[in-house]
Amino acid sequence: MDSAPASVGFDRFGFPATVLKAVTDLGYETPTPIQQQCIPHLMEGRDLLGQAQTGTGKTAAFALPVMSDIDLKQRDPQALVLAPTRELALQVAEAFQSYAHGMKGFHVLPLYGGTGIATQLRQLKRGAHVIVGTPGRVMDHLRRGTLSLKGLKTLVLDEADEMLNMGFIDDIEWIFEQTPADRRVALFSATMPKGIRNVARKYLDNPVEVKVACKTETVTTIEQLHCVVTPFHKMDALTRVLEVETLDAMLVFVRTKTATVEVAEKLEAHGFSAEALHGDMNQAMRERTVGRLKSGKLDIVVATDVAARGLDVERVSHVVNYDIPYDPEAYVHRIGRTGRAGRKGKALLFVSPRERHLLKSIERAIRQKIPPMSLPSADDLGEHRIEQFMQLLRDTAVNQDLDFYYRLVSRIENEQEMSVTDIAAALTFLSQRERPFIVKEIKVPMAKKRPDSRTEPRGDRGRKGQGKPEQAGDDLPRTRYRIEVGRQHGATPREIVGAIANEAGVEGKHIGYIGIHDTHSTVDLPEGMPKEIEKHLQKVIVCGQRLRISPTGEKAASPRGQKQPKGKKTGERKRTKNRG
Repeated sequence: MDSAPASVGFDRFGFPATVLKAVTDLGYETPTPIQQQCIPHLMEGRDLLGQAQTGTGKTAAFALPVMSDIDLKQRDPQALVLAPTRELALQVAEAFQSYAHGMKGFHVLPLYGGTGIATQLRQLKRGAHVIVGTPGRVMDHLRRGTLSLKGLKTLVLDEADEMLNMGFIDDIEWIFEQTPADRRVALFSATMPKGIRNVARKYLDNPVEVKVACKTETVTTIEQLHCVVTPFHKMDALTRVLEVETLDAMLVFVRTKTATVEVAEKLEAHGFSAEALHGDMNQAMRERTVGRLKSGKLDIVVATDVAARGLDVERVSHVVNYDIPYDPEAYVHRIGRTGRAGRKGKALLFVSPRERHLLKSIERAIRQKIPPMSLPSADDLGEHRIEQFMQLLRDTAVNQDLDFYYRLVSRIENEQEMSVTDIAAALTFLSQRERPFIVKEIKVPMAKKRPDSRTEPRGDRGRKGQGKPEQAGDDLPRTRYRIEVGRQHGATPREIVGAIANEAGVEGKHIGYIGIHDTHSTVDLPEGMPKEIEKHLQKVIVCGQRLRISPTGEKAASPRGQKQPKGKKTGERKRTKNRG
């Protein structure tokens, strides 16, 4: 085996050279307590029951031993990680991919509901070494025969208590029954309720028990606030904050390198000085960007977590979590870029309605509430622009030689028969066309929290009483839309709710009546849905079909009290709660 540079502390675990090099390249230095306690046992093939919250480093604690045991020549999945939500499944899959950048031919595949299954079928045919999925979609593939677990070496349950709370316990037990008897199991949970203990007793073989507390803390000089906003309104929200906040420099954190470029370009289009910072930039480009930020030639840097590692710029007064991090520890690292050397800093966190559970996870980890903030209203923004305009007028009158312009205004007054007030009003109108004083309000559906506001359709709870139409959980007026997927494509309310909730950031409680027809379906969605969301939903795929959503012109069902007619051949009305 080739030698690799050892990251201090990780070299004692006996990882293969490729895995150890990945750890080093990612900048890991010292194993966290849960990694120190879990990795040796998992490397020995022991079953493990770990109690740890998000933010303790548990993903690496199970992923690194799994990567060390992968046979790249074997096409069938060798590890299965079950996660409660689409977001966590994607996060874990990304972690596996980062640990495997030196393993040519390695494939990890996330499987989750609320999206087209055709792509997943193609990827499964090509083969995957690690599967990361939500229980519902993993069960779907097992029942279809498109996923085989005959070669499985490791089964991981991540955030098991969350899966218990979401009603997945029966699904998990069914999946356990489909796995080989000799597989090892790693079960991680923030708490250990009776249901999780029962699963452990039934399916784990003499497990090692590990318990680690999260010690994540944040700097007291940093003011932390969060704002609930849909993905399609984030840029509007950010530009409003930038207009009214007094700031020196700002770091904006996003999840992907593509997003760094997109967000930076949009900010520049709005007139702000912004640049991207991501992992694909060479050292010279990175140093140039950081140098411009330090010197004051640049005000905003849009970065990923990896690219911002080691970034220390004193003039950073604000940090914006444009994309909420999956890991509370990443949140703490992000906001720690402000409030340096005892200076005050401000950290803003954007949360979409379906990401509220991530906010709660961060609050648990840092042991404090992150208060909500209201975005500047249209009136606030307009008044702020007017005040800036008046200040600019005063400064210009004091500091500039205006003799020529006095004569010009007098000439216009005489030749055009206009009053000085008329001239001033017209010039004011012309000057503010790029930044109008009359601002449109952002239409953001601010949903109240509900216990099952998850990202994917749920089943166990939703199956009971499914014959009765549920009423929508709010009083929002709705518009009826047609989508081009129906009964003959295999569409059910479960897939439709999941797709719209995931892709449009619309909570399940805001999705009204759903009618399933042979070749299409209808769905009632909140009135005044932004055009960007409609445009995005055009391309979303359900059961292999693009939704191609369009308003029907029909009257939507009343939000409360009005039930859909039963037994009509034109459509079926079914609603389910969210599931994975």
